[in-house]
Amino acid sequence: MSIQLAESEFQILGCFPVISQLRPYLEQDNFVEQVRYQMKEGYQLAFLEVEKQAVAVAGFRISNCLASGKFLYIDDLVVDELKRSHSYGQQLFHWLIEYARNHECKHLSLDSGVQRFAAHRFYLMQRMSITSHHFSMEL
Repeated sequence: MSIQLAESEFQILGCFPVISQLRPYLEQDNFVEQVRYQMKEGYQLAFLEVEKQAVAVAGFRISNCLASGKFLYIDDLVVDELKRSHSYGQQLFHWLIEYARNHECKHLSLDSGVQRFAAHRFYLMQRMSITSHHFSMEL
């Protein structure tokens, strides 16, 4: 078992089966291209691998803002639905915390859909706090 950043096309594509469970509208044919584009803006994919297969994936970025200073923002965090309850999500989450600390981040944050109750339980068990409401509109 190892956690690493997806850098090669093979590694990025290996994350698709897991991340598509969270983002089912993604298409495998342009997944690598989309991730590479986002990587130019600081996006990174980390994955936990068991027996040469990604079982948990996190997409994240490090940024700065006036409200929080330097922070790590988790865009995507998902464990393969057939591999849940093996602490893979917790291990990847703790890896993200250490990554943030090693990169001198002051905060780690994410948004989670209001309907994702199991995810909310997980985040609260990881000692995260609900600190704001996220508002959005489609344009």
